[in-house]
Amino acid sequence: MKWPCALMLWLCLCLVPLQPQAQTDELSIAAIAFPSSAPLFLAKELGYYADENLEVTFQFFDAAQPIAISVANRQADVGATAFTAGFYNLAAKDTLRVIAAQSREEPGYRFLAYVASKSAWKKGLRHPEDLPGHSLAITQIGSSFHLMAGLLAQEKGFDISEIELIPRERVTQMIEAIRSNDADATILPAPHARRLEAEEAGRIIGWVSEETPYQLGGIFTSRHLAEEEPETVRRFLKAYLRAARDYAEAFHHRRGQDRPASENSERLAELLQHYIDASPQALRAGASYVDPEGRLDVGSIYQQVEWYRSAGLLDPDTDPSSFLDLSFIEGHYNLPEGLQPGSRDDKTEY
Repeated sequence: MKWPCALMLWLCLCLVPLQPQAQTDELSIAAIAFPSSAPLFLAKELGYYADENLEVTFQFFDAAQPIAISVANRQADVGATAFTAGFYNLAAKDTLRVIAAQSREEPGYRFLAYVASKSAWKKGLRHPEDLPGHSLAITQIGSSFHLMAGLLAQEKGFDISEIELIPRERVTQMIEAIRSNDADATILPAPHARRLEAEEAGRIIGWVSEETPYQLGGIFTSRHLAEEEPETVRRFLKAYLRAARDYAEAFHHRRGQDRPASENSERLAELLQHYIDASPQALRAGASYVDPEGRLDVGSIYQQVEWYRSAGLLDPDTDPSSFLDLSFIEGHYNLPEGLQPGSRDDKTEY
């Protein structure tokens, strides 16, 4: 009698359908190898994308505008970079959707530095408010560096036309402009700024986070991916937020205080060296603020759009609500009054 029972059990097991393996989707991310994008890289190194069945590759650029173009043309699926006039112009054409925060210039976090050349320092350029009458190397007109100069002018009460803007296309060329004294000043991520100081080729004269805190950048995707494949976007964000929380635990500190190195921060800094040209010590010292829950300062985005419009770099009808998709992340900050939660046009704080 045991034999027929065993046979029946075997037949039943054979009839049970096998569980299909979860599909692995390929995802391409366009970014700059800066500390502001650190959680993107950590999610890869720590296996968080793989946990979401995502096979991620990176496209690296040395300026913000090509990243926006790559995602708008669907050559990359996700982008992360600073907001620029070019980005907002592309987004306003219904090509892009901002879905989460990247880096934010937050007081107490020294990421982007105003740097004076050795020559300009000797001639008295000692503070950001001293920039009128001097030249400033930026990537291009309409870049985030242009915006930072404009926000500084607003804050300090001078006209941005009092600064001679020198477009240099790439951050590497901005650095060389300081080394060669071809520009009086520039704005650089902390690792690059501190390297110039160590070379005695430049001097840090201030920090953007202390002068004009603002939402530096965002995580964005194409309209197609946000609307046609929202579950893929959610899986990506789940992995990204896991890494953002790890990054915050390891590198964030209380305002005005240094965070001592921990075993975890050492380990994560070493992983980031695969992507970012900076020592672990420089990475910790120049860690930017990244919201651990991916929340945007939405009011800052509206302020940026208004500044770019006033500078004649955006269409007067550009409306951030047309490209902000706030449905993927809860709790965004500083939302203007108006629309309902859960939609791309949400302007109500959760």
